[in-house]
Amino acid sequence: MRKLCIAAVLTAILFAGQTFAGEKFRMAVVVKIGGIPWFNSMEEGINREAPKQNVDAWQIGPTSADPALQVRAIEDLIAQKVDVIGVVPNDLQVLEPVLKRARDAGIKVIVHEGPEQINKDWDFELVSVQYYGEEHIKRFAELIGKKGKYAVFVGSLTVPLHNAWADVAIEYQKKHYPEMELVADRFGVSESMDDTMRTANELLAKYPDLKGILTFGSQGPIGAGRAVMQRGKADDVVVFGAFSAGQGERLVKQGAIKGGFTWSPLVAGEVFIRIGRMLMDGTPIEDGMTIDGMGTVTVDKENRVILGQELESLDIDNIDRLVEMGL
Repeated sequence: MRKLCIAAVLTAILFAGQTFAGEKFRMAVVVKIGGIPWFNSMEEGINREAPKQNVDAWQIGPTSADPALQVRAIEDLIAQKVDVIGVVPNDLQVLEPVLKRARDAGIKVIVHEGPEQINKDWDFELVSVQYYGEEHIKRFAELIGKKGKYAVFVGSLTVPLHNAWADVAIEYQKKHYPEMELVADRFGVSESMDDTMRTANELLAKYPDLKGILTFGSQGPIGAGRAVMQRGKADDVVVFGAFSAGQGERLVKQGAIKGGFTWSPLVAGEVFIRIGRMLMDGTPIEDGMTIDGMGTVTVDKENRVILGQELESLDIDNIDRLVEMGL
């Protein structure tokens, strides 16, 4: 009898704070900003996958791309004692302390678009930073004739992944396309269509020979595309970068956006839930395994990053298919 009691106590300790495989748990995903098509699609993916995985899940979208609002949302989730927090970070350093508090409270943390984020269980990326940055600059360079002035837009100067992509793209340009000239340091505007339009118009006025705008951030191509349309420069200035297919379809067909590469934010929302389930069930995440929506993954255990390699081309030949998919 004494041995049975000891065994029961040890079992209770072992499974304290854990769910059994398939047991329901609570998970919230804090995105960079609410109300824009990219994160609306991510929310759809979360809502679609959650019941399949028996997860009570929801998305939180701050009213602006302000890291402080993300901190406030995560603090609230810690107080609610959720089981898993997902986050698409606006600022790695600002989020570091609050994510530590979450993990200290026994909450699992999954990050997307923040491979260098400290205090996470895992970050997942549907494509590697190097591949994404290089594919964008290679196609962009071809479109502008591999020479001339260009500008780079990112969501903000603190959004980690946008700036990592920009770093890769600019470095590749300097090595491979010496006749291309970056007119100024990157502009942190492309989470806002209005900010992007204003900045694009200012650049087009200042540099009448500007050949193109390479943009990372879902509102960047939309705002820049509208600016070049308004100025009658769609045939002269190449706008290239990732955006929501449904939002940008008309501008692509008008020639104001020449294309870009993306992954599906809807699939990213689904993957948040799948990885949350894996963590709560104690499923090992191993190099070479298959995760639905990511394919065969590369796993960096030291840096806690899971990499897929899934890209879609946002050009005139593919845009209708992506719109039909709800992207």
